[in-house]
Amino acid sequence: MGWWPMVWGWFFLALIVLGIVVLVVALVRLLGDRPQQPRARTADRSRAREVLDERYARGEIDTAEYEERRHRLENEI
Repeated sequence: MGWWPMVWGWFFLALIVLGIVVLVVALVRLLGDRPQQPRARTADRSRAREVLDERYARGEIDTAEYEERRHRLENEI
């Protein structure tokens, strides 16, 4: 038999380590993509703020309603 069983043992150990590294990289990539969603929300909020400012400037809403809605937009989660 000789040293062949030891070679196969090291080979399978290397495959296991490689598999773990691949899993970690895949998890990092999956979790790394998540911050893009809040950016979309921020863009939506800024657009909502622009619309609110435009409506206030045109006189469609009064100061009290403008302040209330602006406050809601800034405190929205």
